[in-house]
Amino acid sequence: MIGIIVLAAGASTRLGEPKQKVQFQGKSLLQHAVQVALNSDGKPVVVVLGANAEAVRPEVAQEPVQLIINPEWQEGMSASIRTGLSALQKMHAGVTGVILMLCDQPFVEPAILNKLIEANYATGKGIIACAYNKTLGAPVFFDKAFFPDLLSLKGQEGAKKLLFKHANAVASIPFPQGSIDIDTPADYALLHQGHNNNNNNNNNNKA
Repeated sequence: MIGIIVLAAGASTRLGEPKQKVQFQGKSLLQHAVQVALNSDGKPVVVVLGANAEAVRPEVAQEPVQLIINPEWQEGMSASIRTGLSALQKMHAGVTGVILMLCDQPFVEPAILNKLIEANYATGKGIIACAYNKTLGAPVFFDKAFFPDLLSLKGQEGAKKLLFKHANAVASIPFPQGSIDIDTPADYALLHQGHNNNNNNNNNNKA
């Protein structure tokens, strides 16, 4: 059993509005992330909310996911990872691995999450990360052997720290569009500009 934790507790201070509710292709970023998780081979799905939780909750209140509020969201990503993983383990003691994903990567698809799981089986590696922009990052799979490390994260540090700590246990899959996330108004503007340009190119190709 490989669970999925959608990390969506941040305050989006640089964006100036809750990024979880930002719209792209007819859905909010959080709705997109949750639907991707639900359509993948990973189950169950835990969604960690924090800042603006009451405003964000309606985005996915009707979805078959476990909604968890992280009261310590101001501490940083580590608190959301600890909160989500603790909840996952309490609900399903037999969970054998977890995929951590963010709510602001608009081009994540179920196939990406499935490839993380497949790479774990194929390579025997306990950590499978996505490769983009000359780095490794989310979404990322962790075998249960690394749960203690995840639960010991503190402060602003995210799970990326463990990719360096356990470098010999890491494999990766390519996900070039993983470098696209929404942190600032400029990011959001570029996302829409790129999407519109792609639509124009597709329309021209069809003409």
